[in-house]
Amino acid sequence: MVSLIKNGVFVKDGKLFESAEAGFPTPDEGREQTIAYRVMRSHDTSDDPKKMRLKFDALISHDITYVGIIQTARASGLKEFPVPYVLTNCHNSLCAVGGTINEDDHVFGLSAAKKYGGIYVPANQAVIHQYAREELSFCGGMILGSDSHTRYGSYGCMGVGEGGGELVKQLLSNTYDVDAPEVVLVWLEGEPRRGVGPQDVAIALCGAVFKNGFVKNKVLEFAGPGVAGLDADYRIGIDVMTTETSCLSSIWTTDDRIKEYYENVGRPEAYRELKLEKTAYYDSAVKIDLSKVECMIALPFHPSNAYTIKQLQENPEAILKQVEEECRETLGGKVELKLTDKIVGGKIVADQGSIVGCSGGTYSNLAEAAAILDGASIGNSYFDLSVYPASAPISLAVTKDGTSARLMSAGAVMKPAFCGPCFGAGDTPAHNALSLRHATRNFPNREGSKPGQGQISAVALMDARSIAATAKNGGVLTAATDIDYEIPKTDYKYDRTIYEKRVYNGFGKAQPDYELRLGPNITDWPKMYALGENMLMKLAAVIFDEVTTTDELIPSGETSSYRSNPLKLSEFALSRRVPEYVGRAKAVQAADIERRAGKVSQEIIDALSKVTDNPEELAKTTDFVSCVFAKKPGDGSAREQAASCQKVLGGGANICYEYATKRYRSNCINWGIVPFTIDKDTPFDYAADDYVFVPDIRAAIVSGREEIPAKVISKDGVHDITLYVRGLSDEEKTIIKEGCLMNYYAALNAST
Repeated sequence: MVSLIKNGVFVKDGKLFESAEAGFPTPDEGREQTIAYRVMRSHDTSDDPKKMRLKFDALISHDITYVGIIQTARASGLKEFPVPYVLTNCHNSLCAVGGTINEDDHVFGLSAAKKYGGIYVPANQAVIHQYAREELSFCGGMILGSDSHTRYGSYGCMGVGEGGGELVKQLLSNTYDVDAPEVVLVWLEGEPRRGVGPQDVAIALCGAVFKNGFVKNKVLEFAGPGVAGLDADYRIGIDVMTTETSCLSSIWTTDDRIKEYYENVGRPEAYRELKLEKTAYYDSAVKIDLSKVECMIALPFHPSNAYTIKQLQENPEAILKQVEEECRETLGGKVELKLTDKIVGGKIVADQGSIVGCSGGTYSNLAEAAAILDGASIGNSYFDLSVYPASAPISLAVTKDGTSARLMSAGAVMKPAFCGPCFGAGDTPAHNALSLRHATRNFPNREGSKPGQGQISAVALMDARSIAATAKNGGVLTAATDIDYEIPKTDYKYDRTIYEKRVYNGFGKAQPDYELRLGPNITDWPKMYALGENMLMKLAAVIFDEVTTTDELIPSGETSSYRSNPLKLSEFALSRRVPEYVGRAKAVQAADIERRAGKVSQEIIDALSKVTDNPEELAKTTDFVSCVFAKKPGDGSAREQAASCQKVLGGGANICYEYATKRYRSNCINWGIVPFTIDKDTPFDYAADDYVFVPDIRAAIVSGREEIPAKVISKDGVHDITLYVRGLSDEEKTIIKEGCLMNYYAALNAST
C-alpha cells in the first residue's frame, strides 16, 4: 500500500530511478529540476541558494487569527496590504459564545479590509481553504496562510501554513526565511477501488511517515502514473492532509483535470502545466499503490494512528483497549475513555458522523456519500450525521442537483460552511461518545472534551464514503468497499455569483482614513520587554509526552472567542494539560515586574545565590521568566497563540529535544521566546518549580553562539546542562534580542 525509499531517487522521462545512472545530475543540480524548487526559486529573493527568502503571492487568514495579525502589523507600521489578503470567517461563525465578541471580530475584519485594501469573506460563505482553492490559487503560485492546513499543491500552487508573525512580515514586505528544504517524491501508481476515498489515502500516508519523521519540514511532490486517474477534488482531499505528516508544503504535477478545474471556476488563466522536466532529484520517496489502499480509520488521538477498517473489525477489543490506555497516559488518568463500550455484538457502533470542512466538504465527497445513502435511513437512535459543504457555491450546487435532498432524505442534517467540528466548536459529541469525521484532526481535546471537568469523547477520522456506509447501517462501523453502490456521474458547475454579491474585494483600493471598528474584547498586545543580559527560568510546566500539540498548549474550541484578547486568552494556556501552569507563570511574571521596579524577591535572591556570591547585583541584569519543557512541542495547528500566550504570561523560553514543526518554533521566535533544545541523549530529570540559569544569554543570541552552558537549580543541588539555539537567521536573532516581532519593527521604524 505505502512503501518508503530512504535514499535519494531520480525521475526522468516519467520513470522512477532508485539510483543514479550515467549522465544524471548531482543531487543539488537535480533538486533544482523539481517542480517544488522551480516554484520556490521564482519567489526567492535570496542570493544564497541554501537560505531561501520567499515572498508570497497572496495571504489568507480566518477569524481566530486575523485580528491579532492586523493588530501586530498596525503596531509595526502597516499602511496598506501589499498583496491580496483574504480574511475569511469560518471559525468563529457561531456568534452565541462570549456575547458579542465573535461578531465584533467580523466587523473589525471588514473595517480592516476597507482601510488596508483586503478581501473579506462573510461568515458561512466558505471555509478558508475552499475559498483559496476557488478564488486565490494558481499554478506556479505560493500562498501563505495563518492556518496549518494551507495546502493547495494539487492545484499547482504551493501553500504554507504558519503563525501570524510570518504573515505580519509579508504584510510589511519582508520575507519568509527558511533553509532550502529537502524534497520528497510521493509516487502514485494504480487507481483507487470504488469506496476508497482521498481520506483513506491520506490516513495511510500519515500512518507511514509521521511517527518516524520521514517528511518533517520537507516538501512533498506528488507525481507518477496514478495522478492522472484522480479528479481535482480527490487530489485536494489527499493534499490538504499532508499537513498531518509534518511536511513544510506540497506540490503536484498538473494536467487537463486541473485545467478543467480552473476553467470551471472561471479562471482559465490560472492554469499552466507543471511537469517534471529533465532529470529531477528527490532526497527520498514514498510510493503509494492506490489500487491496494483500503478503507482506513485513524483512531484517537492522531491522524497517524492508522488502521484499516478491516483490521479494527477483526480485533476491536485489543485495539480499542490500547487506545483507552493511551488516553489514560496522555491525560494523566484525569478521565477515563471507554471505547470498548462501543463493541456491541462483536461490532463497533459509533454515535456520530460528520463530513466537514476543507477535507470533507468537497463536492465529490458529498455526491458520493449521497449515492451511498440514497434511499436509506441513518435510523432514529443515537447515531446522527451532519454534512457541511465547504463553500456556498458547493452548497448551491448540491442543492440544485439533488445531492442535498438525497442526504437529507436519509436523515443527514445539512449545515453551512463552517470549520467548527474540526477544532471543537461544533457537533461536540456527548461524553464518552465516538464521533467519525471526515475532518483534518482528532487530537485530544480537539473535539470539545474537558478532561479536567471529567468530560471526554473520541474522534476517529474516516473518509466520507465509509462514514456514509456506516450511517446507512445505523452507526455500525462499515467500510464503503463493503457497500454496493454506483459512483455518481457528476458535472459540478461552479457559480461565483454568491461571492460576487457578498464578498468585499478591496485589494488595491485601500482607504487610509477609514476607521477601524474595535469591539470591547479587541485589545492591544501588552508591553513586551527586550531580552536581558542573563536569564533565570522557572519551570512552570514539565511534560514528558512524546508529542505535545498546539491544542494542548492553547486549547481550541471555546477559547476561540477570546483570540482577540491576549490577556483573557492566556488564562487558557495549557489548561487541559497542566492546569497549574497559568498560576505558576503569573507568579513568576509578578516577581519579574517587581524586580524591574527595583524590588527583588527573596525567591530570586535564593535561586541566584546558588550560582553567585552577589545575587542582588546579578538580579539587576537577569530576566526572571517562566519556561515550558516538553519533549516535542508544537505539533498541529499554526496558531501563534500557542506561543504568544506564554509570552503574555511572562514566558521567556521553551526547552525541548526537538520542535514538532517549524511553524511552532517560528511562533516562539516571533514572540521573543528563546527556542532552546537539548541533546536527545540528555536526561531531563527536573520538575516544575526547578530553575535554569543562563548567563550571558543576550550576548550568545546576538553573536550566534549555538551551544550555551547553563545551570539547573533543583531541590537536590546545581547541575550543569548544555542548551542549544541552532540555526537562527540574523533577523531572528534581532527579534529575540528586541523581545518580539513588534518590538523589532518598532526599533526599525525608530532608526529610519
